[in-house]
Amino acid sequence: MSESTPSQTAALGYIDNLAQHIEYSPNSTASAKLMRSEGVNVVLFAFDEGEELSEHTAAMPVIVQALEGELEITANNQTVTLHPGGMVHFTTRLPHAVKALTKAKMVLYMLNRPPAE
Repeated sequence: MSESTPSQTAALGYIDNLAQHIEYSPNSTASAKLMRSEGVNVVLFAFDEGEELSEHTAAMPVIVQALEGELEITANNQTVTLHPGGMVHFTTRLPHAVKALTKAKMVLYMLNRPPAE
């Protein structure tokens, strides 16, 4: 019997203060890929007040967490307001939209889809 070896080297990924890694841009939405790692991709967004991501879907489950400001999240005929520290989860292909009620920063965690059984 042989031992299997992991396909990746074990590693610790560390990012201090997510919000400091992206800046606001007047009258627009900025985004920056921050990390691509086993099981997750991390993208930061900075919205000027009133900016939005119109309704769209994702090919994988995602988690959105507010870092600064207030974000209005709409999905599945529901609307919630995210404040710093608040988060929402979207299942694969769930239509959703994001609107900045104030200048706001958020982090998007794109999760690997579980394998089909």
